[in-house]
Amino acid sequence: MNIHSAEYVQSFVKVSDVKLAPLPSIAFIGRSNAGKSTLMNRLLQRKSLVKTSSTPGKTQLIHYFLVNKEMYFIDLPGYGFAKTPLRVRQSWETMIYDFITHAPNLKLACHLVDIRHKPSQADYDFHEHLYIIKQPYCIIANKTDKLPKTKRAKALRDIQQAFSFQKATIFPHSALENIGTNAIWQYINQAILTK
Repeated sequence: MNIHSAEYVQSFVKVSDVKLAPLPSIAFIGRSNAGKSTLMNRLLQRKSLVKTSSTPGKTQLIHYFLVNKEMYFIDLPGYGFAKTPLRVRQSWETMIYDFITHAPNLKLACHLVDIRHKPSQADYDFHEHLYIIKQPYCIIANKTDKLPKTKRAKALRDIQQAFSFQKATIFPHSALENIGTNAIWQYINQAILTK
């Protein structure tokens, strides 16, 4: 994918606040510190357009980015562990569920999981919700470079088994080794073209 332009547009507290030009949208969800921002920067061929942090819970709003003036990338807050009060984390999860259920023009949800760990209950719950509402999605097994090559196939099988009630499309990804970037873009483009 040739990225001619990519820019931050606006952030929102809830989906009902979004009043932007209707364009196909791709949302990125996952546990806190799963690497959503790093993945988005890799896909957009930018080093720091989407702010990254080693601290879980950095993203707290719904951030919209305009790509090639023809689609939006959406960075959602992470769910699960973060050094914040429980009520705050619960409000973020409510925000995410509400967004992926009601977002306009949402063509694809990219659900990130850390390939080093078996999916958590929160991962499973979000995956199940995407399936129930019939939201097109894919799973991105991120941080592949953190595992020895001999362990990667088993880790992918574990993720597939955890989500076995639906045969989801899974992409291994590593920003460092540039694994999976082209395959993810192909899937995004296919989703955008689907009516």
